[in-house]
Amino acid sequence: MLNKSVSLQLSSESKSFSPKQRIAIEFIALNPSATKKEIAGHVGVTDVTIWDWQKNPHFVDAVYDTYMTKFGSQLPLVLESMIREAVSGNVQAGRLVLEHSGKLVKNVHVQVDSPFEKFLKAEVNFDEVEVIDAEEIDLKELPERNPENDFPKKREKKEKKNLNKAISKSKKKAKQLNARKERYQLLKRAKDVGLKPLPPGRWSKGKKEAWLNKLKKLETTSSSSDSSSS
Repeated sequence: MLNKSVSLQLSSESKSFSPKQRIAIEFIALNPSATKKEIAGHVGVTDVTIWDWQKNPHFVDAVYDTYMTKFGSQLPLVLESMIREAVSGNVQAGRLVLEHSGKLVKNVHVQVDSPFEKFLKAEVNFDEVEVIDAEEIDLKELPERNPENDFPKKREKKEKKNLNKAISKSKKKAKQLNARKERYQLLKRAKDVGLKPLPPGRWSKGKKEAWLNKLKKLETTSSSSDSSSS
């Protein structure tokens, strides 16, 4: 009953966030290391306003929930790269994948039987034993031995390097996806206030800041007119 009341309270609080607060929540979640000055510049408010918002526990919870959603969306990419490395023979990646899936048991239970217990377990009813002809047994040849196993330290170092490279590549891909999503959201905001979007391609820092300032002014004007009309 308590959890339901808390969730209802958080839901009502999240609905009370202003458009600029939602922009700030999204920006902080995508850029956790951003300074308050950078956040304020992106949203179009003062540093003091950001300070006040971050004192609100519901605002902090909203940032955390948004960040965990973004973080969770990147996990499949990281896991995919680890599986790819494991399939190629990377032992470190294989161990991490098995640990993640709960298939790797680190604790081994060792039981030592007494001679009498071994004798009891060794008793076999030969009437119930199925005799299999040797021709029915399929003996598969062992794979060729990997010469890299002669130098385990060297192989471990190489595998760690490949794993870190794969994870870095996945993070870079996730960062590009987040940047594309942020660009899409900016274009959507511009369309809502009738602002012409920037041309395709890379934007210079000055041109982007000027365009963002114009967008914030139009959003402020639009929100003010909506408030006066209501």
